[in-house]
Amino acid sequence: MEFIDLKAQYAALQEEIDDRIRGVLTSTHFILGEEEREFEEKLAAYVGVKHVVGCSNGTDALQLIYMAYGIGPGDAVFCPDMTFVASVEPACLLGAEAILCDIDPRTYNIDAESLERQIQAVQREGRLAPKAVVAVDFIGNPADYAAIRPIAEKYGLLLIEDAAQGIGASVDGAKCGSLGDIAATSFFPSKPLGCYGDGGAVFTNDDETDRLLRSLRVHGKGKSKYDNQRIGTNARLDTLQAAIMLPKLKVLEEEIRTRQTIAARYDSAFAGRLQTPYVKEGMVSAYAQYALLAEDTKQRDHIMAVLKEHDIPSLIYYPVPLHKMKVFEGCFAGDETFENTTAYADRTFSLPFSAYLTEEDQQKVIDVVCSAL
Repeated sequence: MEFIDLKAQYAALQEEIDDRIRGVLTSTHFILGEEEREFEEKLAAYVGVKHVVGCSNGTDALQLIYMAYGIGPGDAVFCPDMTFVASVEPACLLGAEAILCDIDPRTYNIDAESLERQIQAVQREGRLAPKAVVAVDFIGNPADYAAIRPIAEKYGLLLIEDAAQGIGASVDGAKCGSLGDIAATSFFPSKPLGCYGDGGAVFTNDDETDRLLRSLRVHGKGKSKYDNQRIGTNARLDTLQAAIMLPKLKVLEEEIRTRQTIAARYDSAFAGRLQTPYVKEGMVSAYAQYALLAEDTKQRDHIMAVLKEHDIPSLIYYPVPLHKMKVFEGCFAGDETFENTTAYADRTFSLPFSAYLTEEDQQKVIDVVCSAL
């Protein structure tokens, strides 16, 4: 059994994907070719934003945002303690400091009250200038923008949406990727919209920011690649990856609906026995992962061991909160103890999940987990 069944997805879309790949091979426009422009336009229409800037990966997408807004030394960037390091790593590379915030114990997304406490703590210390908040749509579940946006506006922070796992998710019909002042995503193969290598994108409604991002992703170019106007980077999206994702984008909405059905079956099977994912009213999760919480680490490890005995894969997203990583030792923590992120990391585990998980395989997973319980 596959944890995320990319093989089944390829089998379903093989003819169109192969045709798209052959088209790129025939044209030999491997960098910023026609398929890349087509993908940007169609993804922008799907998400509901004016501009999409394709780039080399999700980390570079965030770095382009930090560069475009001049984030660097002396700046504080706030992000959830439970996320992948890439959410804030590029800001740190540019000289800014990460200020970690606890998460909501139900949604696992950044907790608005913790965010405001951390902003105020940074202001009291006076060493850093609060500059931006990164709201992560954690494992496909949209962050609480209704609570976060007023805080960002109150303190003059740029609201960056990290939609690396959230493409296809929505809040009251508005798609993830359109919910912040600017947004980034990843097309890592395991994502709800994934390529066959690395890829990413930035979403913006601002024309000038769009022009700046397109310059920054090609070494700060001006009218040509030899007319360098600013220090940039090499962060272009390969045409082949864009071509591969065009057929996937076409079926994404159908896959998101299927993901809801599969998640509902898991919810029904485990309700009252394990903590199932909580999705707020009006929100649709992309379910990049289906993450459960066990009673404690012992129960979690036992369930995962029993799954392994039956050749069923399971994974932990993520096993270590950022505040416990060596790279963030000594970082400013204010008065936060990060109880919720620690509890999540100690108890979470994820089950096989994709739009191509068969009902038969899912029932096998359910039966094995219930037997372990």
